[in-house]
Amino acid sequence: MAQQATPVRRARLGRAIGPEPTAVSGVVLLLPGGDETSHRKPAPLLATSYVRTLGRRLVRAGRGEGLAAHVVHYRFRGWNGSAANQVSDALWAADEVVRRYGDVPVCLAGVDMGGRAALHAAGHDAVNSVLAVAPWLPEEDVAASPEPVKQLGGRRVLIVHGTNDERTDPELSFRLAARAKKANRDVCRFEVHADGHGLHQYREEVLALAEDFVMGVLFGRVFSRPVADAFAAPPPLGLRMPLAAGFGKSLRR
Repeated sequence: MAQQATPVRRARLGRAIGPEPTAVSGVVLLLPGGDETSHRKPAPLLATSYVRTLGRRLVRAGRGEGLAAHVVHYRFRGWNGSAANQVSDALWAADEVVRRYGDVPVCLAGVDMGGRAALHAAGHDAVNSVLAVAPWLPEEDVAASPEPVKQLGGRRVLIVHGTNDERTDPELSFRLAARAKKANRDVCRFEVHADGHGLHQYREEVLALAEDFVMGVLFGRVFSRPVADAFAAPPPLGLRMPLAAGFGKSLRR
């Protein structure tokens, strides 16, 4: 009896979060966290809970302007070294957005390892912006090439990181942002003081910051004063911008 071939595992887009608009004019691709090395299938609910919360917030804010948000379901749980599986999946997802919706701007919004994938995949032609929340980045090694930043050129990039993060080193995201800022002024980074990896203490403020950024980069809404100031400020000021308690409650436009 012939042995059955092992089915090829493929990335896929989750269903649009919330009611999908009749006419889509901007898309957020939500990239969940993952592991450094693993060929196991991602655990769907646990792995995507944070980005789903983020997606629901963004869809509520942007539904009237035609925002669609999809979670990217990876083939594997891990990054897996030079294979960079999550980057390949993010690039495939951007291609899929173009196939489904045409020429619309895409924001890659990633958390943890998904933040690293978003930063790496930013060079896709459809992508105009990147939101990286507590991105996992490798320890710097003089024998290895540094994390790439060239692909961030021409994109608006916001990184947000808790200063007490014990899973992903906030200093590494600062250094990456500093290198990216040298070639691209549209890079900023916010620090959430005394918060950890999950950003639980200031979750509402982080979600408000994400909404402010995404509505601005996809639909041209005016950024709040703190975000505009962070983009405009020279390093290191705009890369160590404190996220104020209560951000989002009294934003002016």
